Amino acid sequence: MTPTTPATERSRTRNALIWIFGALGGILWGYDTGVISGAMLFIKQDIPLTPLQQGLVVSGLLVGAMAGAGASGRLADAWGRRKLILWAAVVFTLGTVGAMLATTAWMLVAFRFVIGIGVGIASVVVPLYLTELAPKQSRGGLTSLMQLLVTVGILVAYITDYALADSGDWRWMLGLGAVPAVLLGIGIYFQPESPRWLVKHGRADQAREVLTKLRGVRAEEVEEELDEIRAADKEKEAENAVGVRELLTPRLRRVVLLGLGLVFFQNFIGINTIIYYAPTLLTTLGFGTSGAILANVGIGLVNVLMTLPALRLIDRAGRKSLLAVGSIGMLVSMLALGIANVAGLSYGPLLVAVTLGSIVVYIASFAVSWGPVQWVMLPELFPLRMRGSAVGICLVFNWLFNMAVALVFPVLLDITGPGAMFLFFALMAVLSFWFVQRGLIETKGKSLEAIEQEVLGTDPEPVAKQPVNA
Repeated sequence: MTPTTPATERSRTRNALIWIFGALGGILWGYDTGVISGAMLFIKQDIPLTPLQQGLVVSGLLVGAMAGAGASGRLADAWGRRKLILWAAVVFTLGTVGAMLATTAWMLVAFRFVIGIGVGIASVVVPLYLTELAPKQSRGGLTSLMQLLVTVGILVAYITDYALADSGDWRWMLGLGAVPAVLLGIGIYFQPESPRWLVKHGRADQAREVLTKLRGVRAEEVEEELDEIRAADKEKEAENAVGVRELLTPRLRRVVLLGLGLVFFQNFIGINTIIYYAPTLLTTLGFGTSGAILANVGIGLVNVLMTLPALRLIDRAGRKSLLAVGSIGMLVSMLALGIANVAGLSYGPLLVAVTLGSIVVYIASFAVSWGPVQWVMLPELFPLRMRGSAVGICLVFNWLFNMAVALVFPVLLDITGPGAMFLFFALMAVLSFWFVQRGLIETKGKSLEAIEQEVLGTDPEPVAKQPVNA
């Protein structure tokens, strides 16, 4: 074993601060998306809202997130990952304060859109930043902190809604989101830039300094990692920047489809319907408003607790195994919900038990698999020269799929009833299992450069032999 030295201890402290402040964007994301469900009950009592305006207040964040995700890919490649996270914190703070002080429906819609821009930026850049700073042996678990803190943010939002329900103070429900935004901005200001971005922009000396401080290892090991980054970057120097047209070429089409498949199935498996509409389902079973909100807090707690084992399993069991197990768990739970509703099971203790049990199994299955794994795999799959832009494109579609499910579900629910919808999501779970087994590669324990070679179908041997021949 390598002995613990002062340099090693300092590197551990620096890494811990990076993971804390970098992944803090997840709390903001989770809080701002979760808090509106409870706050809306009281906003309507203070600011008159038409049904259309209510929908715009809720979905304004998702539209902003699409805009933020779409712009952040190229900005992350041009400005740097750290600087863009800092700007995301500023945007979060301005949007949150504006929404808190809103006096009209359209002010509220506008500032929710601003918050959404910050959410979209964070959803692209924070996983990218953590992926590029993490050592390859623990990259999955560290990057999964983002998803863990998203679930923590949702849970905090649910608890805040419940705590302020008696007073109905929706302004504080929204405004408290400024606290983690300010902490993120202050913390990330003092953190380093991604060494891979530094190498890409001709700052190898700075990249070496960052790696030395982060890894706390011998100079030879730092140089080895730096050489690996340089080798991957050097191959791209003669190539043009990747645009949308090049992403559709046969050589890159496969990796783009893999990324789009991940975000498609994560949304169309039905997670947003459970997060957004679980209280509605519970009230139909006889729960009072307070009881349904309290039960929703319990669902949020399961979401957090089941994300914790994913942090360890993702680098041990592997990405594909977790996704496959998650798909099976969600299939079983959605089948149970669908059959119970289609069969017309009468309201009573049995239906309550089936519904609550199925929702808990569903949330647990998602939280240990599709929730965190998507955010780990998306930055892993794409080559360096296209990573920022490609992840940004995938995240635009992620928010588009998210919004589509959120908007269409209530309409289809009214037309077909809940049973048919649950069976549809069960079908999506089957297709997601097929996608994992037949389409994805395993990225556990591999360097980003080795993953690039495998995904693009290039021969790794020449790359491995270059240092020897040199």
